[in-house]
Amino acid sequence: VASANRRRGAQHTASPLRAFENELGVQAPVGYWDPLGLGKDGDADVFRRRRVSEIKHGRIAMIATIGYFVTGLGYRFPGMLSPSMGISFEGCPGGLEAINAVPALGWAQWFIFCGLIDTGFLRDDPARGPGDFKNGGILGVPNASGPMNDAEGRKRKLNAELANGRLAMVAIMGMLFQNGTVQSAGTEMWGF
Repeated sequence: VASANRRRGAQHTASPLRAFENELGVQAPVGYWDPLGLGKDGDADVFRRRRVSEIKHGRIAMIATIGYFVTGLGYRFPGMLSPSMGISFEGCPGGLEAINAVPALGWAQWFIFCGLIDTGFLRDDPARGPGDFKNGGILGVPNASGPMNDAEGRKRKLNAELANGRLAMVAIMGMLFQNGTVQSAGTEMWGF
């Protein structure tokens, strides 16, 4: 009986479902959560690609969430968004309304800039951890801080970044849906 239990335990821990339980982002009380079974084959390369995408999307969502609050409160950059069309940053609406206010060439510039950053300056390096870019500082942010030497502190900060990124992804989607429902990104969106 004891040998059968040992075999069952070995099968349990070696199963592909357990392959990622010790990765960053696996946090209590849920543990490794994969409701769609995307990692059930245990493919480490696919898991890494998904983790890199999760970190990038989380970072973008955190910036977008802050930007949604800031522009919703009426803060704007000074100057002109499009001098040739006479559109100022102050005159540009916030939220979903900004999609139609920004000229098509402005959106093209933005997508080209993001593509260059993604494929050039902050390119993923398989020799480094997910989200750890050669040109970045602590946690991949280019701030000239260099690498973080405290391994436990780094793990704690990376787990916090993943958790905050996940929350920000949900938050920005909620704000976009709320903006679409209320038809405003201003304080009335928040019930003020």
